[in-house]
Amino acid sequence: MKYQQLENLECGWKWHYLTKKWREGTNVTRYIDTSEIDHAVHKLRTIEHEPTLVLEWIDEHMSLELDVKLKQAIRAKRKRHYNAEQVHTKKKSIDLDYRVWEKLSQRAGELGCTLSEAIEYLVSEASRSEKATKKVSSIKEDLSKLLSSD
Repeated sequence: MKYQQLENLECGWKWHYLTKKWREGTNVTRYIDTSEIDHAVHKLRTIEHEPTLVLEWIDEHMSLELDVKLKQAIRAKRKRHYNAEQVHTKKKSIDLDYRVWEKLSQRAGELGCTLSEAIEYLVSEASRSEKATKKVSSIKEDLSKLLSSD
């Protein structure tokens, strides 16, 4: 397995996932009766810092429909957690307007590369172009000095 499972850390993630879903209005329990739901959720909210009790609560009370979603969410969280340890694998984000993203996406398609590679290519091309422009203007300046000194 690529990413190590740390029980204490992941129990905290599971607790946060379940309480967030509950706050959003999702029934996180397998019960239909509101008093049973309230009792189970109250118990969940009191065991935040007790990982073994969180796992027991999940086995005893959690909705079976949430089981797959919880596992997917924890797997994704685990991957992000371990990828964030190194700069080159840490996820970064930038804010782009839709039309800018669309142009960048088209350019990446033309180049046959990812959006990141397209940005890198365009930045290096702009830098190269800027250096060439400076060189040309420097040569023009030198030439005009040479011609005017006669």
